[in-house]
Amino acid sequence: MTSPSATAPHAPRPTRPRRPGQGPLQRRLRALRQAAPLTYAGLLLAVFVSVFPLWWMFVIATRTTDAASRFPPVLLPGDRFDDNVARLFGEASANFGTGLLNSFISAGTVSVSVVLFCSMAGFALAKLRFKGRTFFTVAVVLTMAVPVQVGIVPLLVLMEWLGWRGELQAVIVPFLVSGFGVFMMRQYVSQGVPDELLEAARIDGCSTFRTYWSVVLPALRPAMTVLGLLTFMTVWNEYVWAIAVLTPDNPTVQFSINQLQESAYARDFALMFTGATLATLPLLILFVLLGRQLVGRIMEGAIKA
Repeated sequence: MTSPSATAPHAPRPTRPRRPGQGPLQRRLRALRQAAPLTYAGLLLAVFVSVFPLWWMFVIATRTTDAASRFPPVLLPGDRFDDNVARLFGEASANFGTGLLNSFISAGTVSVSVVLFCSMAGFALAKLRFKGRTFFTVAVVLTMAVPVQVGIVPLLVLMEWLGWRGELQAVIVPFLVSGFGVFMMRQYVSQGVPDELLEAARIDGCSTFRTYWSVVLPALRPAMTVLGLLTFMTVWNEYVWAIAVLTPDNPTVQFSINQLQESAYARDFALMFTGATLATLPLLILFVLLGRQLVGRIMEGAIKA
């Protein structure tokens, strides 16, 4: 004979209300914050290895060339930066002022073009239904697997045929759209723009372009900021293609720095590092202004994953 307690259903245990900060995500974040001292030591080492070359470049830019060969290395800035800048812009063979202007024009134009056209293409591949959509998506991904150096010779032949050799459009037109940008925008539109929002826009009478401009584009602002920043940095630092297609009379900033290296019998490291410092400043300013967007998108992707 069984006892009543054995046959009676077990009463549910009372659940304690979860206090704020006790969820699994909060516990994981708390564990990450409690890093070991070795973690901080590794981070400090990584920061030092990353920042020291930039700092030493600036230090040499404020001194004379002989400071580059001293041991132990000079770590404090000098008082020759203004003189080095004046010599830099007075160096006729480098055309550094023209190089800076051309780099701003090319990087800014390509960034705006890539953000606009890639967002349109990403929206079309992610949300529009048409024949060949899968084929075009695969083709875009395959273009990312082809190294840029492979296309230099065909592009040079094309630039000669168009008469653009030595002209600024030669470093702008070939990069107006990027496969990486199209794929990035497609993934962001697929995950960040719900179909219900697009259906509501169509019910309200919006055309496809109006839907893109008024609905999709505002939702893409974080991704567009990141893509624009990465594109600007890539075009600004472009060296191989600029050397191949431009001339010393119409250079970009990287071409101008290369001319500083080749313009003298003995290398003037103070002049070269001054040019490198001025070429790095726009990127640092841009990263300070937009770096939070870049880090935020990376962290958002990590949390989603």
